[in-house]
Amino acid sequence: MATIHVSEHPLVKHKLTLLRDQETDPKKFRELIREITILLAYEVTKDLQVESVEVETPMAPCKGFRLQEPIGLIPILRAGLGMVEGIWEMIPSAEVWHIGLFRDEQTLRPVAYYNRLPVHPTVSVCLILDPMLATGGSAVKTVNILKEWGARRIKFMGLIGAPEGVENLNDQHPDVDLYLATVDDHLDENGFIIPGLGDAGDRQFGTG
Repeated sequence: MATIHVSEHPLVKHKLTLLRDQETDPKKFRELIREITILLAYEVTKDLQVESVEVETPMAPCKGFRLQEPIGLIPILRAGLGMVEGIWEMIPSAEVWHIGLFRDEQTLRPVAYYNRLPVHPTVSVCLILDPMLATGGSAVKTVNILKEWGARRIKFMGLIGAPEGVENLNDQHPDVDLYLATVDDHLDENGFIIPGLGDAGDRQFGTG
């Protein structure tokens, strides 16, 4: 069974409130997504493997550590793009591979339209990035794509989840851990998270 991590950090709660506010403009919205992602990255990367190294300080040799596992970021287009910079600030060496999905507004099911994965996996850990985990359809489909590609360790990282989406992803892929800033109350009849924050893509790119 997957582990579901929901942040209780005061800064995450504070910044998430600003993110929800309908008066927050696109520039500030993008900044907040990056900042919250940085805070969540601490927990997401907590179990990454390291190897011992030795460096020279100005005073003496010192034993230390460096990341051993290559990391892949898979932002679900387009809203997931806003989370990439936050992870890159923490892990500049992370590779980024894009998967494009859109939701059919009639069926609420995800439809794939773009995939830039290489032929074979080049990373040890895949982090799926999507601000909103609503029905969970896009997340489930992305995990399906990654597993068919050959990925072995997959995590999902988002900002706001709905109970329905969390349950769906957990039921379909119980080996994929979830990392969220919060879990909201429910989905409305159109599949939007309530209270949520609206359309994360439109609010980032000023297209709403």
